[in-house]
Amino acid sequence: MSVSLSDYRAAVRTPGAAVPVLGSALGRLPIAMYGLAVLLHVQRTTGSFASAGLVSAGILVGMSVGAVAQGRIMDRRGPARVLLVVAALFAGASALLLVLVATGRPLGALVAAAVLAGATMPALPGASRSLWTALLPPGPRRDAGYGYEAISLEVFFILGPAVAAFLVAAPWPGTGALVAASAMVVGTVVFACSRAVRAVRGAPRRTGRSVLGALASSGMRTVALASLGFGVVVGTVEVGVPAVTSAAGSAALGGVLLSAWSVTSVLGGLGYAARPWPRPLHLRLPVLLVGFAVAVAAMTLAAATGSVLATALVMLVAGALITPQTTAHSVAIDVVVAEGSGTEAFGWVVTAATVGIAAGQSGAGVVVEAIGPHAAFLVGGVGGLVVAAVLWLRRGSVESAATPEAVPA
Repeated sequence: MSVSLSDYRAAVRTPGAAVPVLGSALGRLPIAMYGLAVLLHVQRTTGSFASAGLVSAGILVGMSVGAVAQGRIMDRRGPARVLLVVAALFAGASALLLVLVATGRPLGALVAAAVLAGATMPALPGASRSLWTALLPPGPRRDAGYGYEAISLEVFFILGPAVAAFLVAAPWPGTGALVAASAMVVGTVVFACSRAVRAVRGAPRRTGRSVLGALASSGMRTVALASLGFGVVVGTVEVGVPAVTSAAGSAALGGVLLSAWSVTSVLGGLGYAARPWPRPLHLRLPVLLVGFAVAVAAMTLAAATGSVLATALVMLVAGALITPQTTAHSVAIDVVVAEGSGTEAFGWVVTAATVGIAAGQSGAGVVVEAIGPHAAFLVGGVGGLVVAAVLWLRRGSVESAATPEAVPA
């Protein structure tokens, strides 16, 4: 089955969806903004990009752990109370981090506070995604809900960094971090206090449950691997594009191109939802990653010519495959994990993507220094193809978990 624009409209107009959708939008908008705003604040205050990078990395480490831990608790106890508690903890941790930066505390203290802030950052994307399973039955409208989550998050990744860069020019450079944290807390509270979210009850803990939780499922490990490979490719592009534009004399252009990349991702997601291919989900995961990796690898040839325009054109083509992948990962969760584990499972997807992005950025940084900017994209292409090959070998773990009723086309 395909998803039409009418399905998207019907999904967001579902009775009870309006308030949590608005709260989720406000709370998820700063996700791509918070880390960058903190990084820019620390750099402006200390004058050190190295220190700022370590603090920003601490936030990512905390997020990777916190998303899974919060998801597991929400699956057991329901999202409302958990989100309210972590929102309060995140507000305190963010305030502590800002105070430590303002008072010139040692780097170790800043990193520790950053890890705490990342770990307590409300796992709103997973909770918002899981709400659609409570509001809508399986079918094109629920798939449209998942698509909305992926597409809206892409939009936030376009707007968030731009807002952070704008606010760092305020008289106090911590303004961006404060605004991001405040929006996240307020949005989370609105979402958690909505009637639809309060009505969601946790699933009872199953006996004999593995300590790995949702990751104990072989199919879930395959989906997490797909998210990891996706992150590796994205991470190399996030390093390679600024490197190419810097070599051409315009470092700022890199950020503009990455924002345009997200725009084609949104458009590609809408078009792909109308005509998904391949239709079997277990084939969709490796095939989409292959296409993404090949398109990014082609950026190597474009960048080797020294043409920013050629690199940008190929990058925009590759960007059209971003949202189809993130939507496929979200849809696959319903297939490969038991009911009542969806929020934790989405946390694993987020964690895998974060680890992949960090690995891709690290690998790309090394080859850019050793070979040149164009080589960054080759790292992403090869890494993506290797992971896609493993996904193809493991495709049976997703297929065996699927039933005709569970799998969207």
